[in-house]
Amino acid sequence: MSERLESAPFFPPVETALREPNGLLAMGGDLSPARLLDAYRHGIFPWFNPGDPILWWSPDPRMVLVPGEVRVTRSLAKRLRNSGFEVRADTAFTEVMCACAAPRPPAGREGETGTWISPAMVAAYRRLFDAGYAHSVETWHDGRLVGGLYGVAIGRMFYGESMFSREPDASKVALVRLARQLQQWDFGLIDCQMETPHLASLGARTMPRAMFTARLAELVKLPHLPGPWTLTFNAPD
Repeated sequence: MSERLESAPFFPPVETALREPNGLLAMGGDLSPARLLDAYRHGIFPWFNPGDPILWWSPDPRMVLVPGEVRVTRSLAKRLRNSGFEVRADTAFTEVMCACAAPRPPAGREGETGTWISPAMVAAYRRLFDAGYAHSVETWHDGRLVGGLYGVAIGRMFYGESMFSREPDASKVALVRLARQLQQWDFGLIDCQMETPHLASLGARTMPRAMFTARLAELVKLPHLPGPWTLTFNAPD
């Protein structure tokens, strides 16, 4: 069984997570900055339906993207050059989270319906944003927010949470720009959490949890780069 958390920001070892459902580690607790940061430092993330107890996960294997291994197809490279997209960071964090929460056709980890991103989750990650740990990468077109993603950074580790698109490839453009920026900043990994064909098409791959947590332990100890971020690597392909 998954363990029930008490009030202190403490988690059981990730090795005790359930195999089915894959990675369920604990339930309960809260979404305070202290608990969320403790979770991410140990390779744990929250994922639960609104109205249900908070569930904490650490799946095995883990989907990860090495920033220097992001895969850009010919059509995506054309989008990066000629779409008229502008990519920014940390200028519309709450708007990005709310867009990720909007209902969408089924696909991906959470069915991509967005319903798991409740107002409580938005408020919790906004607190992390205000503290310099959470970030958004936004794709803009003619002054409109058309895609993007958000996640958490600790040390030289980035944890991706969710993405959205209102125009074709808008979220992919944001991810490619983020990956190249993180490579320039010597980030070691982007955590993609669960395996999906969409992420695999962009170069993400699975990594055994033991290997992931060992690498994670090294990266979170490196100097932290607090927000708000400014993208300095934004040249076309």
